[in-house]
Amino acid sequence: MSETELPDRVRRAFADHGSFEPADDDGAWTAETTPFDGEVRAEPTAEGRIRFVVTVRVPTLSATAADEVADVVEDGWAETFELRVVDVGGVTRGDHAFDPRVTIGDDEIVVEFELTDVDERRGVDDAGALIDFVEGTYVQGVIPGYEYTDPVAGLLSAARQQGGGTF
Repeated sequence: MSETELPDRVRRAFADHGSFEPADDDGAWTAETTPFDGEVRAEPTAEGRIRFVVTVRVPTLSATAADEVADVVEDGWAETFELRVVDVGGVTRGDHAFDPRVTIGDDEIVVEFELTDVDERRGVDDAGALIDFVEGTYVQGVIPGYEYTDPVAGLLSAARQQGGGTF
């Protein structure tokens, strides 16, 4: 096995986790437990550790609202989402220092985290936790009073059902 080839132990950790499906043969895995586009790319490092790059793409508020969203509301919402999503402390099992990158586009926001771990199972668990964190942060920030399309409408419906009430 070359230094750049992903070890089988990492592939097994993703397969055993149950939340990911292989996206390609180069170490990319797609999250299957979120309606958002979540991907984890894993690659070996020179020290025998595994580097995980977690990328989550979520729609902007106006991209999923059936109603028109004023620019000032969209900008304030995106700024608040960014502030919340970079405050990732305590979400993962591993002792990681994160420097998340958030890119806000016209219709989508891309959130990217990187972590390195010697324990591939903990790294995969932490990658999944980061994807769940982004989804939860997004749903937490949804502004009431708008009608939403999917995937947000589905997330809100699921939250109502689990909560047994209104959302």
